[in-house]
Amino acid sequence: MMSPNMPAILGGARTPFLDTAGAYSELMTHELGAKAIAGVLERSGVDPSLIEMVAMGIVVHEVETTNIAREAMLTAGLSSNIPAYTTAMAGLSPNVAVATLSDMIRLGRIDIALAGGMESFSDVPIRLSRNIRRLAMKIRQARGGRQRLQALAALRPSDVRLDIPTGSDFTTGQTMGQSTEAMIRKYPVSREASDEFALRSHQSAVLALANGAAAQDIIPVRLASGQTVSADNTPRGELSIEKLAGLKPVFDRENGIITAGSASRFTDGAASVLLGSVAAAEQHNLDVLALIVDVQFAGVPSLDTDMLLGPATTIPKLLTKNGLKMDDISVFEVHEAFASQVLVNQRCLASDEFARQHLGLDAAPGLMPEDRLNLWGGSLAFGNPFAATGIRLLLNATRRLQAEQGKYAVVSSCAGGGLGAAILLENPNYK
Repeated sequence: MMSPNMPAILGGARTPFLDTAGAYSELMTHELGAKAIAGVLERSGVDPSLIEMVAMGIVVHEVETTNIAREAMLTAGLSSNIPAYTTAMAGLSPNVAVATLSDMIRLGRIDIALAGGMESFSDVPIRLSRNIRRLAMKIRQARGGRQRLQALAALRPSDVRLDIPTGSDFTTGQTMGQSTEAMIRKYPVSREASDEFALRSHQSAVLALANGAAAQDIIPVRLASGQTVSADNTPRGELSIEKLAGLKPVFDRENGIITAGSASRFTDGAASVLLGSVAAAEQHNLDVLALIVDVQFAGVPSLDTDMLLGPATTIPKLLTKNGLKMDDISVFEVHEAFASQVLVNQRCLASDEFARQHLGLDAAPGLMPEDRLNLWGGSLAFGNPFAATGIRLLLNATRRLQAEQGKYAVVSSCAGGGLGAAILLENPNYK
């Protein structure tokens, strides 16, 4: 019998995902997040006064909106009586929001909540150099002109520059692309297989958008300029294997295999899901779209060579905890940071040696079946607005479970810092 406190997805919405420096440039990130919150409230028909908590993730933080979830929900028109908090775990930030709210629901602390994620690379915080920032604080604290002059004397011409975020991992100093090339050297996959996977992602996304499957949670965004954005502009219908093969590697120009065509690019977007207990859904006549059975997080064996192995470390953990096998899962939605990254994770999931050495298992769980993996396209096609991507994956998995009449779905992502997450969903209507 299903527990009345079982957490479930009751609705969802996302903005169109757009190439950076485009139409969303006029919005601050919290304003973009507010569009997703307003969208899920409208789509689900939930009474906003029933919302007891809001949690949203972000990766690139703006210092003026430190609790950006709060700013987003207030901008969306929610009451100030509703508390909100912001989660941060690199690209897994929205997964943390979903996990913590689900736990609150399961424990009976709350009944209905909103989780989400937002990211805008059109409005990243660009700072002055660290030395100038320190100098500015010294001048501010200085007592008298003499101390100010002494502080200014330490200024060097090289300090007069902008500090622009690079997306590199702080500990290793490498970009995610460089880290993936290191993974490929350890767990080889071919350039041809990578290009084929990238093409499949775009073709699947174009088809799923055209037939409405991947578009059913997209809400139109009306901008102050008067423009209304109603569709993703990222999937490439004109892409071909010949075009992909002609692109040059970008992270390892001599021996690498990752090109601009086989890497997810930065995009702007926001997404939100309505979460609630099964009992609350029944009480307020809300649809139960998917049950949130479990959420697992894990690190990776090595930051130097395994940075993006999050799915390979978390999916086996999730399956083992819940007594399931790969064959039990009908739907897989996995973040495609790079085509080769997914292929390397597949290789490790099928490796008995990797399972014994790093997962404490006697045998590998096996490959995620290609005919169950990212059938509506992935991040290679939709782009990667970091903290919004995890919610897009969750919504796709939820909709696919219903469309394909499957029982279980697994949603998994890698993230900077060598982190991984996996979420297990169950179809409440499975027969």
